[in-house]
Amino acid sequence: MDKDKKPPTTKVSKPTIKPSASITNPPTVPIRKKLTFNVSGFQKKLSSLAVNNLLEGEPDYEKLPSLSKVKRAREKQKTKYKPSLTNTSKIVREVDIPIKITVQELASRMSEKTGDVVKALMKSGIMATANQYIDGDTAELIVNDFGHSPNRQASVSLKEVIANYQKTNQSIIKPRPPIVTVMGHVDHGKTSLLDALRNTNVTAKESGGITQHIGAYQVKHKDSIITFLDTPGHAAFTNIRSRGANLTDIVVLVVAANDSVKPQTIEAISHAKTANVPIVLAINKIDLPDVNPDKVRNDLLTHEIVVESFQGDVLETEISALKKINLDKLLDNILLQVGILNLDVEYNKLADAIVVESKIETGRGPVATIIINNGTLSEGDHFTCGPAFGKVRALLNEKGEKVKQATPGMPIEVLGFDSIPSAGDTLYAMPNEEAAKEITEKVKDQQQLESKESVKKSSLEEMMSNISKGDIKKLPIIVKADVQGSLEAIVSSLEKIGNDEVTINVVHSAIGAINESDVSLADAAEGLVIGFNIRAIPQARSIAKRDKVDIRYYSIIYELVDDMTKLLSGLLSSDTKEEIIGHAEVRDTFNSSKLGTIAGCYVTNGFASNAAKIRLVRAGKIIYEGEVGSLKRFKDNVKEVKENYECGISFKDYSDILAKDEIEFYITKQIQKEL
Repeated sequence: MDKDKKPPTTKVSKPTIKPSASITNPPTVPIRKKLTFNVSGFQKKLSSLAVNNLLEGEPDYEKLPSLSKVKRAREKQKTKYKPSLTNTSKIVREVDIPIKITVQELASRMSEKTGDVVKALMKSGIMATANQYIDGDTAELIVNDFGHSPNRQASVSLKEVIANYQKTNQSIIKPRPPIVTVMGHVDHGKTSLLDALRNTNVTAKESGGITQHIGAYQVKHKDSIITFLDTPGHAAFTNIRSRGANLTDIVVLVVAANDSVKPQTIEAISHAKTANVPIVLAINKIDLPDVNPDKVRNDLLTHEIVVESFQGDVLETEISALKKINLDKLLDNILLQVGILNLDVEYNKLADAIVVESKIETGRGPVATIIINNGTLSEGDHFTCGPAFGKVRALLNEKGEKVKQATPGMPIEVLGFDSIPSAGDTLYAMPNEEAAKEITEKVKDQQQLESKESVKKSSLEEMMSNISKGDIKKLPIIVKADVQGSLEAIVSSLEKIGNDEVTINVVHSAIGAINESDVSLADAAEGLVIGFNIRAIPQARSIAKRDKVDIRYYSIIYELVDDMTKLLSGLLSSDTKEEIIGHAEVRDTFNSSKLGTIAGCYVTNGFASNAAKIRLVRAGKIIYEGEVGSLKRFKDNVKEVKENYECGISFKDYSDILAKDEIEFYITKQIQKEL
């Protein structure tokens, strides 16, 4: 066979499909036998159509399964072979719980749905969203409800970290000077006593003749040094007095012989007992005529202060700060009390100290007055103090003199803070700047977490109370002061002013001069600015004048509180008081086409007035309340008719008047409320 020859090709003729004669009436195609298909375990029956039916007509969709039916079948097949989780045990996790945590973060740590955690909180009566904070106790209950193991995290404790930084190989231990806090009622002579001991005149420098700052001084007596703290006696400075009692070794309670025990005296006793420190009594002003020191002793018995002359354990001294009587005896009693105290501390370690007062000074920045508790603070030391840190640029003693070191028990001013420390914070000297910053950042993080407001359980009564509080009028105030202690006392006093209707909202408070941002904030809040012992800078005064922002200056705290009380009283809604001015008896009635029924009356007491409101009383019941239409005396219209005179009275829009009815005349007055 020849290879080059190709086999003959056979032509296959294509079948010709003739169109139907009638397009509207296609030929009927017989339905073949139904075939059965198995799709994922589900039996489907599908009609097989003829080829010419597919070509010439549409498929029979009514006999096809619906799409939703197919989906249901597939889902059923999936769940059939899906492994069952009913028998699997729940994974129990150990959940770390800080002081406060958001709902979303708690759900994430438990690997639970946020919605489920929100529902669990709602069942406990806490309405919280995913981004809101809840406290650690609430979070612990929720973790237990979900079957997990809670692990409470304590607050950041710096004692161990600081102790590692402040370790010393060879400790030099010796007694430090005692810290003595002078406490008592306002104007009982506390600062005058310290002036007499130090031969100074601090009292003359105080505004209003009262102490408004906490002061620290040292006095030498019989080769011993005593550190004194002078605390304000005004009621507003309770936090300062409490702080003074907590960092002291002995409290000297000053009571005036001519005034005896007063509210701040009682408060000072309470602070001393809370701090668990001994009390030495100083009965002052014995140089005044007709004073009775025994009355002071007897009054103190009611507060469990039993003096030595009454067989008690409290040392007492009758003194006169003005005439300098028995001051040495008072110092002897203080040293006698110190003898039973253990005041041994380490001198050669890094210092820790308590911030007594803080302020901002022009050219020097933040300045803090501290008292060294332990160790020695030197110039150039790095330190941390709450959310502030820095390096000691200078140390100034009570006389304003620079010193290189501050030893235990010594009051000192420190320069070098990066921000204003809070009074009562503890200053720790650190070996380097990195350590100081590390601890400061931990404190900031902890304070930021604690400042987050957590959602609490609410009741229907609380919800209704919050709704009613929406009507409270608030007076926005920006407060600037010279020192931290005064600022604290002012803000505390202002927050106590008010009632359920009006209150003060301290929008911002800080140390230092009033600046432009303070005035702008007051303008935005529609409030006022208060400056205590400070003034506004020129730019702030210009903005305040332009924007009509009220800036008020004060140097005495009780004047500030009194003015704010009066100002807040002006926001109170006035009360309506009703005053009855007279009564009249209806003797007869007359009809008038113009005025209606006219009552012929006799004024039994007081007087009748056409400007007054009236009540018509019949058989002891009030029938009508309204106004006088006209008041006549004979034919003349009059303004008022006095007692024991007759008159004619018509009512506005009322005519049902009978004889023997009684008419009561009254007026209403608007009375301004006071706090």
